[in-house]
Amino acid sequence: MSMLEVKDLVVSYGAIKALRGISFDVDAGEIISLIGSNGAGKTTTLHSVSNLIKKVSGSITFDGVDITNVNPDKIVQMGLIQVPEGRRVFANMSVKENLEMGAYLRRDKENIKKDMEWCYELFPRLKERLSQLSGTLSGGEQQMLAMARALMSKPKLLLLDEPSMGLAPILVDEIFDIITKISSSGTTILLVEQNAYKALSIANRAYILETGQITKTGKASDLITDKAVISAYLGG
Repeated sequence: MSMLEVKDLVVSYGAIKALRGISFDVDAGEIISLIGSNGAGKTTTLHSVSNLIKKVSGSITFDGVDITNVNPDKIVQMGLIQVPEGRRVFANMSVKENLEMGAYLRRDKENIKKDMEWCYELFPRLKERLSQLSGTLSGGEQQMLAMARALMSKPKLLLLDEPSMGLAPILVDEIFDIITKISSSGTTILLVEQNAYKALSIANRAYILETGQITKTGKASDLITDKAVISAYLGG
């Protein structure tokens, strides 16, 4: 059974159909990439999974439980955590306080400590800036903090929305290396990303989204050499 199953999902913004009956699944341990141009419906898909926006129809199952109409806070408690586009760190709180907010719902104090140490290993730059106000960090550091804060929630499934947006190429490489490490530690990942080449290079499978519909799906290693995908998304 898949960890996440999305079936026939329809979402509208007024008269505009943002998602036109999409279906996809994510198995435990996978990195799945959703690829598409601006306005294709990628962020809308993630918001629908987290139940941050209303759906017209369709169903979403997570870990065997129907979460189609479950409150977003309950979805977080179940282990489905989203790192939003644009990072959204708590700017007036320190790096350490942001990480502690990530663990807000947890009661396992000993493991929280271990996970904090793991975040310092994954993101050594954050360790050097623990007492610094998050709003004063660079864009790349804020992205790292947003990811680390999500990891402190102990996610089973991590939704990443455009983690490389606006970052210098060297930082993009670093962020994707870290995503691979997070996956290796056992966290399942659903990745929305405009940098199609990077996304396909680390994913197991991918879905191509065009104007609210999935037009292609397959192994990431196949799609990265697919002529149509290359010409549309890989600058070929």
